[in-house]
Amino acid sequence: MTNHIHCICKAKEGFLLSDILRDFKRHTAKNILNSIKDEQESRREWILQLLKKAGSAYPKNKGYQIWRHDNHPIELYTNQVIDHKLDYIHNNPVEEGIVENPEDYLYSSDRNYAKMESLIEIDFIRGRSCKLRPGKGTIFRKNCDKID
Repeated sequence: MTNHIHCICKAKEGFLLSDILRDFKRHTAKNILNSIKDEQESRREWILQLLKKAGSAYPKNKGYQIWRHDNHPIELYTNQVIDHKLDYIHNNPVEEGIVENPEDYLYSSDRNYAKMESLIEIDFIRGRSCKLRPGKGTIFRKNCDKID
């Protein structure tokens, strides 16, 4: 998506998901800022001004604000909730009018499930490496393992 990300993730034993998200935001914010500053882009000064203004809203912030301070975590406690959220994530670019089919979005794990070339590496949920699309906007999976 152009202004946010969705992910289904799990922390390995001994790690906290909140720490992983914090470090992810810190790392990507630095890289995004460096890219903006290094690029000879006509909107660079305007973008930096917006990010600086956003950063000034938080007293602890020393500069620019890339990410929001909050997250919207949702516990995935049943297979039905997992299926719903995975389908929501995959269909988000379609609902926003960015692509016609979920697997057309280059930054989507739906490409992995459709066995297409992908820019991202994923661990399949419940071994779900199969996907059929008999009708536009409808995802059907068969012969996929369920988690306990």
